[in-house]
Amino acid sequence: MKSLRVATALVGAFVVLAANVQAQEASAPAAESPAAEATAEVEAVPAVVQVAAPAPTLLLPPYSEVILTPDVEASSKKLREGDTVLMHSLFDVMHNGVVVIPKGTPARATVTWRTGKGAFGKSAKMELTFNELTMANGQKLGLSGVHRQEGAGNTGAAVGAVVAVGVFGAFVTGKSAIVPVGQQLTARTAEALPYAIPAGAKIVPTAELAPAAPAAAPAAEPDAAPAAEPVVTTTPTAG
Repeated sequence: MKSLRVATALVGAFVVLAANVQAQEASAPAAESPAAEATAEVEAVPAVVQVAAPAPTLLLPPYSEVILTPDVEASSKKLREGDTVLMHSLFDVMHNGVVVIPKGTPARATVTWRTGKGAFGKSAKMELTFNELTMANGQKLGLSGVHRQEGAGNTGAAVGAVVAVGVFGAFVTGKSAIVPVGQQLTARTAEALPYAIPAGAKIVPTAELAPAAPAAAPAAEPDAAPAAEPVVTTTPTAG
């Protein structure tokens, strides 16, 4: 009988101990499973932003021709060496069927040499050195080239005056060098200019846009006189 009481007491103690253990496990926070940790790490990775590929970029080659004209009349009577002459492009500059330099693009030149008109019909002379274009986005594009302008001389009138009245021929002077608005001056780009093809635009190779080359002139006969070499002249102006 005594042994039965001891066994009953032990069973009761074991039941109480098991109940306490179950209560502690229920009250403790559940441990995070490896799968949950992996899911958290995946969610922490930022999403990759898809960036559209840039439009293809081409280059307007250096030494491309740009036709300029002054914004206002440029005259050797008013200008001196070192003065700036503001200009703009007269025509679109195209490459691969795309307008790279639109007409009206501002440009700048500098008076780098000048002589005044003088006695005996001596005309004035002036040289303009092209400096740069200013693109719509503010980019500066260097230019190369020089334009020389001469005033129309009165040499014939001066000689006649000398013959007629002697020393009074010294009072016959030449004309100022004038570049009027609208006169076409040829400059060249000094560097390559990158440009992008507009979306949806068709690239037309520049070679296909160029006019066909004229047929070659027939060879001269052996006994024919040689052709005279071309003479480079400046542009005379009256004024």
